[in-house]
Amino acid sequence: MDLLDKVAIVTGGNSGIGAGVTDMFAKHGAKVIIADISLLESDSLADKLQRQGHEVYAIETDVTKVETVESMVSETIKRFKTIDILVNNAGVWAAQGFVDRAFSSPEDWDITYEVNLKAVATVTNAVVPHMKSNSNGKIINVASVGGKIGSPTNPAYMASKAGTISLTKSSALEYAKFNINVNAICPGFVWTPMAMSIEEQLGSNHPEFTNMTPREIYDSLVAEKIPLGRDQTPDDIGNLAVFLASEYSRNVTGQAINVCGGFNMD
Repeated sequence: MDLLDKVAIVTGGNSGIGAGVTDMFAKHGAKVIIADISLLESDSLADKLQRQGHEVYAIETDVTKVETVESMVSETIKRFKTIDILVNNAGVWAAQGFVDRAFSSPEDWDITYEVNLKAVATVTNAVVPHMKSNSNGKIINVASVGGKIGSPTNPAYMASKAGTISLTKSSALEYAKFNINVNAICPGFVWTPMAMSIEEQLGSNHPEFTNMTPREIYDSLVAEKIPLGRDQTPDDIGNLAVFLASEYSRNVTGQAINVCGGFNMD
C-alpha cells in the first residue's frame, strides 16, 4: 500500500499509538506532520525518522485550542500545499490525579470530552476545507473498543470514545459527497504510557490487583479477555491506518474497525 508523497497530519503522534501511526505512514512514503502538545518528544521522533530518510516534521499543537489548530493547519499548507490524510489520535484517559480515584470525577468528564471528542471535531473542521478543494481525503479517528462495550472503571472515557464513533459516522455522511472517507479505529489492549497509568489506577483501587505491577495487571487482563491471547501494538494500529489512508479503502467509510484480538466482535 503506497502513500508516496501523501501529506498526513497525526495528532498526538509522538508516542504510543500515535507514534506507531507516524512511523508506519513515513515508511509507506507519506510526508507526516506530528501535531502534538509536547514539542520536545515530537521533535525527537521527527529527527529519528528524518535520519532514516523520511519527511516528518513536528508542530506544537494543543488540539483543544482552535487558534493553535488553525495555525498548525496553515503551517502544514505552507510547507506542503495540501493535506491528504488526517489522523485524530490525540487523547486522554482522565484528568490529573485519576490514579488515586476509583470513579470518574467531574474533571474527568470535562477533559475527556474536550480532548477525545470536541477536539476531533475542531481539527477535522480545520482540515476539511483543504480536502474539499481537492475532492479527496482520508480522515481516521482513533476511538476504542471501550466506546462500544463500556466499562465500570472510567465511564467518562468510554462515553467520549462512543461519541468519537458516532461523530465518525456523522462525518462520513457529511463529507461523502466530497470524496472524503471517514473511519474510526478501535484499539483493544495496547501497551502505551496511557495503558501503564490505567493499570496503576486499577492496582490502587481494586483489591484483586494488590501487589501486582502495572505490567502484570495488563498481562493478566490480556490473557483473560483476548481470544487470540496476545495484546496489540502501535504498529498493528498503524498498519490499519495505512490501509484506511490508502486507495485500497476507497469504498470504506463510516466504519469503526476493531483491532483487539477478538476482545470485542461487534
